Amino acid sequence: MFVLKFKAGALQLTTFIIVVIALLLTTFILLIHLHKQFQIQSDFIIDTTNLANSGVDYVIQNNVKINDTIAIDLNEEDYKNLKIYRKFWGVFEQVISTAAIKNRRFQKVAFLGAKQQKSNRAVLYVQDNNTPLVLVGMTKIEGLAYLPKQGVKSGYISGQSYYGSRLIYGGTRVSSKLPKLSSDVVNSISQLEQSYSKLPLNQFFNIQESTTFTNSFLQPLQIVFSNDEINLRNIQIIGHVLLQSKSKIVVHSSSNLKDVILMAPEIELRSNTKGSFQAIASKKIVVGDNVKLNYPSALVVKEKNGSQKETSTSVSRDEVSKVVVEKDAVIKGVIMFIGEDRPNNYQSQILIKESATVYGELYNTQNTELQGAVYGSIFTSNFIANQSGAVYKNHIYNGKINVNELPREYVGLLFNDSKKGIMKWLY
Repeated sequence: MFVLKFKAGALQLTTFIIVVIALLLTTFILLIHLHKQFQIQSDFIIDTTNLANSGVDYVIQNNVKINDTIAIDLNEEDYKNLKIYRKFWGVFEQVISTAAIKNRRFQKVAFLGAKQQKSNRAVLYVQDNNTPLVLVGMTKIEGLAYLPKQGVKSGYISGQSYYGSRLIYGGTRVSSKLPKLSSDVVNSISQLEQSYSKLPLNQFFNIQESTTFTNSFLQPLQIVFSNDEINLRNIQIIGHVLLQSKSKIVVHSSSNLKDVILMAPEIELRSNTKGSFQAIASKKIVVGDNVKLNYPSALVVKEKNGSQKETSTSVSRDEVSKVVVEKDAVIKGVIMFIGEDRPNNYQSQILIKESATVYGELYNTQNTELQGAVYGSIFTSNFIANQSGAVYKNHIYNGKINVNELPREYVGLLFNDSKKGIMKWLY
């Protein structure tokens, strides 16, 4: 009879192998468990994010009350919660969507605006004031144009005629009254002007040179307010911030402004300024040479009621309310002038100077003087040309308007019947 004998070292090796296998199996089981937990958490994050996106989509597709939090019915899914809040930030509509699934919460915030039409985009809408549109010089209009019943014709200024082979490079339709902006857009400007009187002191802050400040759109509004002139020099301000002066705001090229709103009777953007923001004035905005404003920016003059009772014969060109865009400036977004009708108005309320370029939309309830280019659309009551000491009513001299150069993805001004889209995701 044989008896097998093993050395003690072999038994230790066997025990070690068993322990290693056990550890590997335990690690594998833990890895599978952690992977499942991670997958569950990832699914929760994705589902919560998608739910927040659906809140933004709901505002795009439905008429939602402004400045009020609305809870969305989720078909008895009690573990889910979705709330939306709609308001305006200057002339841009803003939506905040807050989604929650169990203990997971996620918020998304965006600017909304009007989407471009799939076809027949309007390059020009001139209100019917019983006067034809007259084209002179190197003027060129490309796209669908809405014109007065009297139509369009060529003309002469200082011996120069119209040099185009066609008057309108696109279709034409008969215009009537100027299309109405969404009433919420106009009302939001008036309400914003009084913001400083309704907020607690902890939402105000002071600035000086070298200031850097960022405020999320998910946080309460922060305000810089002064009765005197505000000079923005060597500063960086980003986000949910209103800078308001009762006198004037001057933006220097050393500043860096993004998504903020400037509000004052007069606003001046010095030469070479760069940024992306809204400037809202009650009297005048002057944009200096070589200013570059990225999308989505807005330049808005909204006159106070009764501020221009005088006729143009009693108000000089320097005193009249207006937006002036100087040479070589590039504006990506919207330019607006909203004011009362007044008789005998021979001044320009929006002036785009030679070699200045606008990518987006121009909306003017009064007179537009176009010497530069608008790649997008113009909605105006009248055009005007000041040349050789004379004023030419409803004339365009060397101006260019081309809606085909504006990307179809562009989202801009809200009109009463606009279909909405996402202008920009915020932070």
